[in-house]
Amino acid sequence: MNPDPRALKELLEESQDLQADALRPTNEALNELVELNHESSNDDPTTNESFHEEHQATLLTSLRNAPLLGAAGGLALVGALATSAAATSSKDVQILQTAASIENLAVATYKAALTLPYIGGASANGVVTAFAKTTMGQHAEHAAAFNAAVRRLKGKPQTKPDPAFVPVVNKAVASLKGMSDANATLAVVGLALELENIAAETYVKNTSLVNATSNRALFASIMGVEAQHVSVLLAVQALLSAGAPQLIALSPTTVNSLPAVAGKVGFPNPFYKTNSAAPASQGAVK
Repeated sequence: MNPDPRALKELLEESQDLQADALRPTNEALNELVELNHESSNDDPTTNESFHEEHQATLLTSLRNAPLLGAAGGLALVGALATSAAATSSKDVQILQTAASIENLAVATYKAALTLPYIGGASANGVVTAFAKTTMGQHAEHAAAFNAAVRRLKGKPQTKPDPAFVPVVNKAVASLKGMSDANATLAVVGLALELENIAAETYVKNTSLVNATSNRALFASIMGVEAQHVSVLLAVQALLSAGAPQLIALSPTTVNSLPAVAGKVGFPNPFYKTNSAAPASQGAVK
C-alpha cells in the first residue's frame, strides 16, 4: 500500500508549522539569554566547576533509563566524561552547548539511517523516509539556533554530537548487520525514539535550570517539536511490532485496519518525565 501523497504533504506541513512556531520564541529567548548572561557575568570558575560536577553526577541516571544507550555501560561512560574542562564556561553556555550536541547527534543518526535501503532507499516506506528527512532538517535548525546563542555569549559552538552517546549509537548501527530488513527497521526506529525522547526530556528539565520566562520558552518550544517526533515514532514502532508495516500509509482507507494500540500509543504519559534527561553540562565543549 502506497502512502497518500496529499496526507503526507499535510503531515509534513503541520510538522514544519510547529517547527516555525518553535523557532520564533526560540530566537527571542536566545536574545534574552545572552543579555541576562552578560548582566550576571556568571563566569566564576568555582561556580562553573560546581555546576559541571553536579550535573555530571546525573549521567548514570540518564543512561539507566535509556535501554539501548545504557547498554554500553554507564560506569565506563561516566569515567570517560569525568574531566571537567567545560567548567571554564558559564552555566548557560554549557546548557546551550549540550543542547546543540544532542541535536548534532540526532542529525548524524538520521543521516546514517537514511543511507540504509530500508529507511532511505527504494525499498523503504515512503512515510518513514519523508519523516526521517524532515526531522533531520529540523534538528539541524535547532543546533544552529543553540550555537548562535553560544557565539553571542563568547563561547565555542558545539559542532560535535553528544560524547556520551556517540559510541553507543555507533554500536547500535553496527548491530544492524545480519538482521532482516523488518527487524533492522524496528531497531532503527527504536534507536531514533530513544534519542528523541532524551532530547524532549532534557529540554523539559532545562526549563527549570534557566530563570527568565522567555528562556523557559526556548526549551519548552523546541521540546514540543521533539515530543511530536516521539509520538510519530511510537505509532510507527507499534505498527512495525504488530507486523503491519503496510499500515504506515497515511491513507484514510487504513483506519479500520489499524490495531487498537495505534490510537493511543503516541501519548503514553500525561506529563513528560525527566528520568532520561541528559546532564546539562554533558555536551559542553571541552
